[in-house]
Amino acid sequence: MKKANFSFIVLLSAMMVLSGCERPAFQKAQNGFRGTAMVDIQNPRINADKAKLNELPPSTGAAPAEGDKASKVYQNVQVLGNLSQAQFTTFMVSMTNWIAPNQGCVYCHNPANFAEDSKYTKIVSRRMIQMTQNINVNWKDHVQGTGVTCYTCHRGNNIPQNVWFKENPQNATGTALGNRNGQNQASESVGYASLTYEPFSKYLLASNPARIQGKDGLPNGNVHSLQETEDVYGLMMHFSKSLGVNCTYCHNSRAFSDWSQSTPQRSQAWYGIQMVKDVNNTYMNSLSGVFPPHRLGKEGDVAKTNCLTCHQGINKPLYGKSMLADFPYLAQTYPTTVATEKKVAAK
Repeated sequence: MKKANFSFIVLLSAMMVLSGCERPAFQKAQNGFRGTAMVDIQNPRINADKAKLNELPPSTGAAPAEGDKASKVYQNVQVLGNLSQAQFTTFMVSMTNWIAPNQGCVYCHNPANFAEDSKYTKIVSRRMIQMTQNINVNWKDHVQGTGVTCYTCHRGNNIPQNVWFKENPQNATGTALGNRNGQNQASESVGYASLTYEPFSKYLLASNPARIQGKDGLPNGNVHSLQETEDVYGLMMHFSKSLGVNCTYCHNSRAFSDWSQSTPQRSQAWYGIQMVKDVNNTYMNSLSGVFPPHRLGKEGDVAKTNCLTCHQGINKPLYGKSMLADFPYLAQTYPTTVATEKKVAAK
């Protein structure tokens, strides 16, 4: 009886351990010389789930640009007032379906007076439209001609499913547990590794170069701590998870730090880091006084973006399919209205 119980415990333990593993068979693609580990590994089962998540919504077609402008037809149109009434109405309906399909127009508007700005969501939406236009116009080195729309991140959710907030600082010392330094805690953000689980404040909000590897094997001026190294590796784990790729998607395994031997995707990723910092500092942080307390993080900060916000497990969000043909005005910038900036600052 004791032997049977022991076998059952061993079997149960093995099942629990293996439940966290991916089942074969995997698909492999050699991207470099053999022996350099330049292999891309994909799991068809996981990719099937990603395919459902990355389906495009039905196309509305491009609305006609002719006709009266929205700024003349409707009141208090501070953004996109240069669109025709047909374009403006089509975009409002699409944006509702992308962001608030259950709540509808009242998610941002007072049904008794659509023109007033009593709801914070309306003020946030204006700023997010400007952010989208800025990305499509000024960050083509990352988004290319594909661009982004509200759907790229929201996908039917009021708040994109993958955002981040600042974590509580863990600087306590003298306790039995010591200082965890923001790591040694299983976290999905770094693939459940023991690495720094919130590397975003350091690299996707502040401007710190994610460079820790020296040019040779000797300590010739390259002074970086183990903590800094683990911070960078935590960020790299986030990149890998967000894009569904491994290290060799951007790096050459024989010389990880050498830009001349890296793939073109590494440069595109660098521009992506700069773009995310611009989004977080210029657009998200500027809304700190607009969001109500229940939409803020433990440190009182607003939700911010990282790579997973848009990519959602795919190297090209929505498999690289563009929605801008239906909404060409999202790939242009227009003069910022003074009224919008004042309302954002005042809230």
